[in-house]
Amino acid sequence: MKSLVKMTVAAAALVGAFAAFGGPAHADPDQASIARGGRLYDKWYKVLKVEAPKESHKLYPSSNAKIAADPASNWRCKECHGWDGLGADGAYKTGSHASGIKGIKGMAGGDPAAVVALLKGDHAYGDKLGEEDLTDLANYVVYGQINWDDYIDAAAKKSKGDAAVGKQVFGTICMNCHGPEGKLPKDMPPLGSLAGNPWEVMNKILNGQPGEVMPALRSIDHKVSADLMAFIATLPAE
Repeated sequence: MKSLVKMTVAAAALVGAFAAFGGPAHADPDQASIARGGRLYDKWYKVLKVEAPKESHKLYPSSNAKIAADPASNWRCKECHGWDGLGADGAYKTGSHASGIKGIKGMAGGDPAAVVALLKGDHAYGDKLGEEDLTDLANYVVYGQINWDDYIDAAAKKSKGDAAVGKQVFGTICMNCHGPEGKLPKDMPPLGSLAGNPWEVMNKILNGQPGEVMPALRSIDHKVSADLMAFIATLPAE
C-alpha cells in the first residue's frame, strides 16, 4: 500500500514537473519504450524478474578476469559498453570496468531492426529476451542515447546542471522516496555517495531503476535531470 501511495505521489509530481519544465525531449518513438530499454541495458534480468545467467557471456574478454568470471556482471549491456555508451572510448577506457569493448554510439539514429538482429545473433539474447524486450532495448540504443558532454563535465566527473534548480526537482519528485538527505531506502547507498559516477546516476534518473518503482524522467527536458544530478552531488555521502 505504501508503495502504491508513493507511486501515486511521484506520478502527480511528474505531471507538475512536466508542466513547469516543458514538453518531451523527443516526440517519437515512444519514450516509455526507450526508458524501459534503458533499464534493460542496465540490468535486464532485474526488469524481467528472472535469475541472472550462470555462465559468462562468450563475447566478454578474459582480459578483465574479475568481471569475466562474473556472469551477473558480464551479461549486462552497460558492463560492456559503459553507462555512456562509449565503451573503450569513454569512462570505461581505464579502471576496474575496462574491457576494450567498443561502444554503441555508432548505432544511434540507425535501424532498430538491425540492433534486434545483432542482439539475437552473437550477443545471444534471443532466448533470454522476448520480442517486446528486444524492441525496447533496440529503441534505447537507436533513439535513447544522448550527448553526454551537454550535461556532464567528463574530466571533473560532475554535472553541468544547476543544483539550485535540482533541489526544487528533488523536493517535488524524489524526496518522498529518498528522504530529504537522499538516505532512503535503507537498503541502498546514500544518493550523495553515487555522485562520482554521473553517467550512471543520469541513466537511472532518465530511465528508472531496474525492478523498482522509481519513475523515469526521460520525457522531461534532459537539463532537468542534469540539474537534479547536480543537487544530488551536494547530499551527504554517508
